[in-house]
Order: sequence, then C-alpha cells, then structure tokens
Amino acid sequence: MAVKITDICISCGSCIDECPVSAIVDDGDNPTGEDTYYVYADKCVECVGHNDEPACANACPTDGCIVWSDIVEGQPSTVHHFHERL
Repeated sequence: MAVKITDICISCGSCIDECPVSAIVDDGDNPTGEDTYYVYADKCVECVGHNDEPACANACPTDGCIVWSDIVEGQPSTVHHFHERL
C-alpha cells in the first residue's frame, strides 16, 4: 500500500523531507511527466515500522492532501496492522 498525494497539494516539499524511504519525488522527477508530486508505490511503506502513521501526512500543511486506505496484497499497510490489533 502506498499513500497518494491528491490534487490539492501545494508543492511545499514537507512530505519529501519526512519520508523515511525516499518514496516521494517532486514534479521535476515525476516519472509520469505530470506537474505533481509523485509517490513510488513500490517504495512507500506508509511508515510501517517507522511511525504510527505516514510521516508525510503529519508534515503536510494541507489537510486531506495525503490519503491512504486501500490495502494492496503484498505491501505493508497501516490499515492492515490496525485491524490485526483489534
């Protein structure tokens, strides 16, 4: 599972600085060529093993810009870990 940066992103860079696995790149390095920040899904671990929730979301000054909830088989997920504890 990976976080997703929505279209309300203000491109401040806070998320890039906080990502412990360097999964987030700015628009200049976006492999899709879009003028938006990009999260490499194969690198993002939603901070499982690093923080209680994604550090990028905590650092982001824009409420609702960074989202996560879909569970992808084979990838760690904070949602999955939360349900395991119930």
